[in-house]
Amino acid sequence: MIREALDDFRRYRRDKEANSQIYKKLTAVGIKNILSSDIRVGDLLFVEKNQRVPADMVLLRTADRSGSIFIRTDQLDGETDWKLRLAVPYTQALAADKELFALNASLFAEKPQKDIHSFIGTFSKTNEEGLQSEDPLSLQNALWASTVVASSSALGIVIYTGREMRSVMNTSQPKSKVGQLDLEINTLTKVLFTSVVALSILMMSIKGFTGPWYRYLVRFILLFSYIIPISLRVNLDMGKAAYSWMIQQDDEIPGTVVRSTTIPEELGRIVYLLTDKTGTLTQNEMVFKKIHLGTVSFASDTMDEVMTHVRDTYAVQTSSSSSSTPTQPAAITSRVKRTVVTRVHEAVKAIALCHNVTPVYEDVNAVGSGPEADQLVGAKCTYQASSPDEVALVTWTENIGLALVKRDQSSMQLTTPTGSCLSFSVLHIFPFTSESKRMGIIVKDETTDEIIFYLKGADVVMTSVVQYNDWLEEECGNMAREGLRTLVIAKKVLSEDQYKLFSNVHHQAQVSVENRAARVQAAVESLERDMQLLCITGVEDKLQADVRPTLEVLRNAAIKVWMLTGDKMETATCIAKSSQLVSRSQAIHTFRPISTRTDAHLELNMFRRRNDCALVISGESLEVCLKYYEHEFMELVCQCPAVVCCRCTPTQKADIVRLLRTHTGKPTCAIGDGGNDVSMIQAANAGIGIVGKEGKQASLAADFSITQFSFIARLLLVHGRNSYKRSASLSQFVMHRGLIITAMQVVFCSVFYFASIQLFPSFLMVGYATVYTMFPVFSLVLDVDVKPEIALTYPELYKELTKGRSLSFKTFFIWVLISIYQGSIIMYGALLLFDAEFIHVVAITFSALILTELLMVALTIRTWHWLMALAELFSLIIYLLSLLVLPDYFGECEVWLVGAFIKTENKEIQLFKTKLNS
Repeated sequence: MIREALDDFRRYRRDKEANSQIYKKLTAVGIKNILSSDIRVGDLLFVEKNQRVPADMVLLRTADRSGSIFIRTDQLDGETDWKLRLAVPYTQALAADKELFALNASLFAEKPQKDIHSFIGTFSKTNEEGLQSEDPLSLQNALWASTVVASSSALGIVIYTGREMRSVMNTSQPKSKVGQLDLEINTLTKVLFTSVVALSILMMSIKGFTGPWYRYLVRFILLFSYIIPISLRVNLDMGKAAYSWMIQQDDEIPGTVVRSTTIPEELGRIVYLLTDKTGTLTQNEMVFKKIHLGTVSFASDTMDEVMTHVRDTYAVQTSSSSSSTPTQPAAITSRVKRTVVTRVHEAVKAIALCHNVTPVYEDVNAVGSGPEADQLVGAKCTYQASSPDEVALVTWTENIGLALVKRDQSSMQLTTPTGSCLSFSVLHIFPFTSESKRMGIIVKDETTDEIIFYLKGADVVMTSVVQYNDWLEEECGNMAREGLRTLVIAKKVLSEDQYKLFSNVHHQAQVSVENRAARVQAAVESLERDMQLLCITGVEDKLQADVRPTLEVLRNAAIKVWMLTGDKMETATCIAKSSQLVSRSQAIHTFRPISTRTDAHLELNMFRRRNDCALVISGESLEVCLKYYEHEFMELVCQCPAVVCCRCTPTQKADIVRLLRTHTGKPTCAIGDGGNDVSMIQAANAGIGIVGKEGKQASLAADFSITQFSFIARLLLVHGRNSYKRSASLSQFVMHRGLIITAMQVVFCSVFYFASIQLFPSFLMVGYATVYTMFPVFSLVLDVDVKPEIALTYPELYKELTKGRSLSFKTFFIWVLISIYQGSIIMYGALLLFDAEFIHVVAITFSALILTELLMVALTIRTWHWLMALAELFSLIIYLLSLLVLPDYFGECEVWLVGAFIKTENKEIQLFKTKLNS
């Protein structure tokens, strides 16, 4: 209780600290400070750089003139990359912040919902002439609570607070965890209590319900109460504290912290392991590996050829432009036969332009006030984007020679290998969504006035967008088998009339409130036809150290691993293959997106026909299946060797864990490293947090904290095994200690006509459970049945633990029979062999009892530790000293003999007690 009270007090202090954060609020009379607990909907708040957003807001203004800022969302969706957010254009254009109070405007926001990947709203304003206009608001204009402003400062209006915030709606309430072993021990304790009552009633039945029988019944219950292991809870808690200390002292898994000392034995019975992807299985560091142009491909060892082709192309263009008009090189290029050089140039240019990456310069003074790219050359630059794939692609183009040096909402500038600057106007950007699985951009070349639509995305959607070819599908499959994340890149040149028509349709779709996403997507799809295929890129996501062998060990240990991630389906599938969560020879069934009961029924029937295949499913499809066919779906999915759930919200992750626990009844373990994994970690039987790039929120909320994923093998197979086996042995011995002395008491009462008389004095009963047997029994927490090296070499040994056979009703009743046998032999042996010295029966039987207990512990130990031998020797010496120092309790104790004179006929049985002093 004291430990739980301390935990509650610490939680209270953390909550109070979070609610006491001070923010700046913009009012009509100026700026004033406000506590985060006093924030209300409609407040205008300033959020400074590196400050956490206190509530869900719409971004109105930024310190950057372009109206853009970057935020970190690692504690919300688990992604470490910065996200670009844009201020409302109308409010960003105001001269000062105070002009916001002079606006005749209103803001519409959709009702609160859990989805952190979408937002629909409108900003309506009325000008001085009374004309009303609307600007669409989307996710790019929203700042969710728990995100952090990473660049510049922001001014936003609060739209959701309290329980209506996205982060709160996706967080589940934590619950106190109770280990499965504790529940099993509680059940056995109930059985023992029932046995005490039943045994007392049996003794009274034989004795006869005559006289003050209820007093005798109570006396029997008190005499046999030693069968209830009252000290078991104390011994187990001390043992768990010892296990936790051993885990933290293990040099093979440095940095491991045990934050919950109540469930270390749960690590030894895990059947399902649910893991995050980003930062847990992977390092979230992307490296460009390969580019394929159809007839030729370039890998890491031939990238210098790509660099040469790009340099030669711009060298020719530079020499041509010195003797002709600026438009002439483009005209010349269009007439030249499409050689490998020109194809490489077009592909690299497309990669350098089709993205949502922004260069950020650490040295602000290096940027200067002018917009020219040559002012930025030489300054230290880092790329920020919503996807690490895009950063890897842009970094690769920089290494090739075509570098992105400046980017804002409306323009982009590149530098060529020759040092010249290429300027482009950004006309439209179509960000990546889980539904579209592609990202597009329309740019205008400032030199040639050419309008180009670039598109990149997954091969499953790009196949129907690009012109007919016979190599796209095959090469994408080859790269995927290599564990690379593939992107297909295409382009389309638009005429001025085509662009104007599209722009009008697209704007009308953006301002609509109903079916906005569908109408915008339809407008974009009108352009996505007959596009020119440029190339396929392959990017590798670096895995954490020793992920593959760790997953192999866990698979051999009969632990089923599920990947729950908020990332895209294609990305999750690639990581599942590269990490060998799904073996190369194993089939994968991808659950197509569904929204109705009929779709779910058809997909489940199709999935039922697939045998022994891994499942890949999105969070939305999973929700539909669970809504209509929960039992059938869980029955099928639990048979899969591996499951990948992508686009999962934090709440969905926790729901999946709870469903597994409910439907299978098997222990689960969840591991993650971000704030979005906290709900999943808290819902599992055992939660493990990794200290990584996404902060320490998961680590602090978990039961166990490790520094890298590979440590989980030793944590489960070695420490989990030891904790469970030791706790099982300790529990059985503590129960055996009470059972054997109760068996002796029953024999003693039976011999003396079922009289309710105590065999041993109270002092000896207390000493028996403490100084005489406590140390040898507790020394079982040091026992090792399998060496760590063997446990890791043969992970199949872990399968036995998951069945829970170390402590079950079978083992319990075996120990009950052993206790009854030993107690009976000791008692009857003393009465028969030492009949002449009956007055010393206490010393004889108690000595035999102590020696039996010490021998039982010694025979049970599998691997001796010097502390075990010391505990045995110490207990024996203490007992021998007690015989010498406290003889009154052994030799000269009071012995009550019970006699019975049975009178014939209807006369009562008279019992008397004779007191003898030795």
